[in-house]
Amino acid sequence: MPIRVKLDAILTKRGMTGRELAQRIGITEANLSLLRTGKVKGLRFQTLEAMCEALDCQPGDLLMYTSEEDE
Repeated sequence: MPIRVKLDAILTKRGMTGRELAQRIGITEANLSLLRTGKVKGLRFQTLEAMCEALDCQPGDLLMYTSEEDE
């Protein structure tokens, strides 16, 4: 999939664990793990907004587009 999730880098930069983020944004750790590994097909704007608020970042900080050729 050409959209990559850069969540691990942001979590490390912020000194936050996945568990802490999941609790702050109201999703399960299992769902956050799926998101972190890129195994989800979609993401609700509500979840993206909550992640940006909790991590003090922009959506572009969390998501990256790569062309099919890069894969």
